[in-house]
Amino acid sequence: MRIIRPEQLKRLKETYPNGTRVELVQMDDIQAPPAGTRGTVYGIDDTGSLLVHWDNGSGLNVIYGEDIVRKVVD
Repeated sequence: MRIIRPEQLKRLKETYPNGTRVELVQMDDIQAPPAGTRGTVYGIDDTGSLLVHWDNGSGLNVIYGEDIVRKVVD
């Protein structure tokens, strides 16, 4: 796991405010939702992990520096 600097955490919070829609690109976890699953950000913790309510019901966080999501712009 990568350590996040305060300025990086601030930028993440500005980039992914609560309510932002995201789509999973890659997550290295046996229980990960399939790539392409969409969800809604409901917060960011102090380690930089995105807290996401996935549309398929999963509750796995997006780990900073490990997992990859993209913002969904409708």
